[in-house]
Amino acid sequence: MPEGIVAALNAVIKGGVAGDLDTLTRYSRDASLFELVPQAVAYPKNTEDVQALVQYANQEKNISLTVRSGGTDMSGGALTESVVVDVNKHMNQIVQINDHEAVVQPGLFYRNFEKETEKLGVLLPSFPASKSLCTVGGMVANNSGGEKTLSYGKTEKYVKNLKAVLADGNEYTFRSLSPIELEKKKQMQTWEGEIYRRISSLLEKNRKLIKKMTPRVSKNSTGYSLWNVEKDGRFDLGQLLVGSQGTLGIITEITFRLIKPKPHSRMLIMFLRSTDNLSQIIPAVLRHQPESFESYDDNTLKLAMKFFPQLLKQMKTKIFSLALQFIPEVKLILTGGLPKLILIAEFSGYDEKEIIMRVRAAEQGVRSLVTATRITRNENEAEKYWTIRRESFNLLRKRVKTKKTAPFIDDFIIQPRHLPEFLPQLEKILKQYDIFYTIAGHVGDGNFHIIPLMDLADEKQRAIIPELSEKVYDLVFAYKGSMSAEHNDGLVRSHYLKKMYGEEVYKLFEEVKNIFDPNNIFNPGKKIGASKEYAAEHLIRG
Repeated sequence: MPEGIVAALNAVIKGGVAGDLDTLTRYSRDASLFELVPQAVAYPKNTEDVQALVQYANQEKNISLTVRSGGTDMSGGALTESVVVDVNKHMNQIVQINDHEAVVQPGLFYRNFEKETEKLGVLLPSFPASKSLCTVGGMVANNSGGEKTLSYGKTEKYVKNLKAVLADGNEYTFRSLSPIELEKKKQMQTWEGEIYRRISSLLEKNRKLIKKMTPRVSKNSTGYSLWNVEKDGRFDLGQLLVGSQGTLGIITEITFRLIKPKPHSRMLIMFLRSTDNLSQIIPAVLRHQPESFESYDDNTLKLAMKFFPQLLKQMKTKIFSLALQFIPEVKLILTGGLPKLILIAEFSGYDEKEIIMRVRAAEQGVRSLVTATRITRNENEAEKYWTIRRESFNLLRKRVKTKKTAPFIDDFIIQPRHLPEFLPQLEKILKQYDIFYTIAGHVGDGNFHIIPLMDLADEKQRAIIPELSEKVYDLVFAYKGSMSAEHNDGLVRSHYLKKMYGEEVYKLFEEVKNIFDPNNIFNPGKKIGASKEYAAEHLIRG
């Protein structure tokens, strides 16, 4: 069967198709805890190849297309038992760039993009912690966020327009439209016009319900973003494609807005023996408007110390210089052991003196609430903390060989004001299970990443995943939070969407999927029609 698909697809696209065992095995996994072996991997060379793949899928009606680029997805969103469409191999170019926007292809690595934006003194600020590994297309597909999201917002805010091949095999451009432009689209007697008419009607009929069920958190990557389409009197259908994980069409080009980063920064580091005062600390720091406000726990710090040589390579600094930077932590550990939680708040601006005043004021505001504080003198000192925070997941994933990372409660978010009630209840739930885990996240947003290490060959350990997920998400939903702020739904969370939003909103999601993809050829089983049993069957074993 794979040989037949490979030959058939090779006949319709120029970029190449693979079906050998090594390739299929490599594409059967990503950064999630799932394994699905595809039938073939297609490497479209350009938009014409993508169109040919969609046309073929429509004709055959027994294959589907799942886009993949960097392979860093933690939800299993880029895994399939049908055809993987890898846009990273060929569709990875910067088409055009200047000091305020860039036109790029989806397979472009963010690290390569950042090198070019830095030359112009600009930035796409919604990069995730995996910025050295991810692609810009993956950032759009998941509606990614990261350390600067607190100040600058998520990827959705920076997508000026995008191009995508839809289910009819044609490429369309999606951008923000005025009411007059929208009416012109709706008058078109074409596939595109039909989509605009139907989505516009859906929003009009269900406006109250959508407003009522819009997640009341600062960021959200679940479901389809119906609440983002109509804003400030304009209509942007592209916002449905942002965060859709390739379930509505295949993105072929993105135009990003870019920002000029502030030139000066200082970091306030806070060491906590417990999380008891977290609800007081967070507003005390946020009052002084940090650009970023992050956290990681004692287990993350232990891993960083254990794999110190590898971190040293990441930080690209001399060992003596780095050793001097760790003196505050060493003193703290010697006098009272490891801190339970480390908070890092970075303050940025155009006036260095003003920044120093703000960071000192923030330090003064939390001094009685934390064990110890430190203010960095320069960016090099801050880099140590950023490296540990950004590498928290990779430290687990790549360095601990005896067990596997199991990201399944890895991205929930609640309003920070609920943390004093929420965190003790969460800890009580986690203590019911004998598992090692790290906690890192965007504490300023109330967004936490909990990553357990588990032996997935052990059936008892595997059974923990659905049970613990249910308990944690029930708690999150009780506080009107979201089960995913950044990482999206994929295989791991899609089957909880109905529980999170309710039956009525879920039916709207089903309608959106049917409008865009009536033959269900784009990444089926994610977002809509997901199965808890199917996800459990495809957990990695060992």
